[in-house]
Amino acid sequence: MILSIETHLFFARIMKEHALFLETGFPCKEEEWIKRADWFREQFENLLRDTLSIGDGRINHCVTKSDELVTKFTIPAEKRTSDLSGVPIDSELSAAAQNLRSLSGRQDFRRMVPLVHRLNERAFRLLNGFIDFKENILKEVGNCKLFTTNYPLLIKHILREAKLYRATIEELMQNNRPSYKNLRKTEDFWNQIMMEHALFIRGLLDPCEEQLIDTADNFSKEYCELLEQARCQDTAATELAERSLKETLKYREFKEAGTEGILNCKIDSIILPLLADHVLREANHYIRLLECDKPVSHSC
Repeated sequence: MILSIETHLFFARIMKEHALFLETGFPCKEEEWIKRADWFREQFENLLRDTLSIGDGRINHCVTKSDELVTKFTIPAEKRTSDLSGVPIDSELSAAAQNLRSLSGRQDFRRMVPLVHRLNERAFRLLNGFIDFKENILKEVGNCKLFTTNYPLLIKHILREAKLYRATIEELMQNNRPSYKNLRKTEDFWNQIMMEHALFIRGLLDPCEEQLIDTADNFSKEYCELLEQARCQDTAATELAERSLKETLKYREFKEAGTEGILNCKIDSIILPLLADHVLREANHYIRLLECDKPVSHSC
């Protein structure tokens, strides 16, 4: 129950932003692709809205304090991105997320069961369509029939995140713990995501930002090394987890500084402010998983 709510609070926001990034990446002639992306953005926004309506007082403290749902930059980044792109963003949802209270004391969740079950089914169906949409974009881009300013690797990246969300929901619907509960699998997934963030940041920075480009490149190499060590299994699980946490804490500082710099127009790039905040929240999410005794149970 709690895990379902926490999962939607985090991932529904991530998905609606994926849709926005896809929408803003198409040239204006691709009206149907833009319209379809905007539909998914609205659907995930509605899913997030409905989850927020039942989430207050029903999530773990480690989630509310992690800054994975919203950061201090989220609302300013949403407003700036909406102004720049023309895509409407409901920042009242972010304000509601900031005000969520954590679970305290014993509660009777029985009346919530059908509501959460319907949310899970709705998210699962929506994700099936969104995954197909992303796969179709990737196929058309690969066949040189569609142009987007989003890297093909970025499309693959957000496709994997959607599949993780769907797999998590599927197992929750079966009353099982998510399949990525194994710490090593969790680390492999998120270290891959963090590495790709560094690659995207490197590629979206203006060429004049040489120092930031070098820093992003170094982070990509560090995560690549962590992934290689995991594949070779030449590092103890606890040691690898500690290294992943240490690296991601440093990376979060870089992302925070980058988000603030982009919002204050002090960094030359083609990075949307909301994309900068988006990757920061994903780093916060990963840190929370690494710091919890039972990362994926969301029971810290």
